[in-house]
Amino acid sequence: METSEKIELEVQQKSKKAPGEKAWKTFLQQGIYKIVNPFVRLLIRLGFTPNAVTTTGFILNVGVAVIFIVGGESDNRSDLSYVGWAGFLIMMAGLFDMLDGQVARMGNMGSTFGALFDSVLDRYSELVMFLGICYYLMSHHYFLSSLFAFIAMIGSMMVSYTRARAEGLGVECKGGFFQRPERVVLIALAGMFCGIGSSIIGPDYKLYVPGIPFHVFETMSIFTIPITILAIFTNVTAFTRLTEAKKAIELKERNLAGKV
Repeated sequence: METSEKIELEVQQKSKKAPGEKAWKTFLQQGIYKIVNPFVRLLIRLGFTPNAVTTTGFILNVGVAVIFIVGGESDNRSDLSYVGWAGFLIMMAGLFDMLDGQVARMGNMGSTFGALFDSVLDRYSELVMFLGICYYLMSHHYFLSSLFAFIAMIGSMMVSYTRARAEGLGVECKGGFFQRPERVVLIALAGMFCGIGSSIIGPDYKLYVPGIPFHVFETMSIFTIPITILAIFTNVTAFTRLTEAKKAIELKERNLAGKV
């Protein structure tokens, strides 16, 4: 078999896998868009541009950081309502982050600068959010969890950077599970459930296991365990994208060499 034919076969094999892997995401996205499209039409009628929607999402994330910082300054370590309200606001901010692209498509207002503006403010939004989380955890002496939050922030940035850098080199790089929507939903739900959980099981609940001298779970763990999961799997996603980009670049180089 000729080299070019082998390369073509590899490309075809990769393309066969892609639809199956992305089918569930496409189905989920279509379901979400059916729900949010009426709201998108309302925003367009109100005169919102995609950039205005993006900016609104960023402002809400600043509000998230403010809530965490105020909560961190609170003397009552057991008051987890700050975490719950911050989680709710993260979900609202994430909704606006998702809507800007849909406003651009449905309002026929897409632009190259708008795409850049969206990407830049998304990074700022995530960094500001993690700033608030780290401040809150450190202020209330959850030092190990604050370290995991910082690692999660690094992983989140590297997931985005790896994709951007690979696409700058002409290679598509969208693999991995913990992309921005998944990260936002996980942190938002963790915060909201932590706030709700504190009112159900109590803010100072601790679970001890016989033979272990320290508690293995507490109410705050509802929030910190997902943060730890993010710290691990965002970096796994970044590394996965890096290896996939490496294979794609090598394939592209072999393809170019075969044409010479």
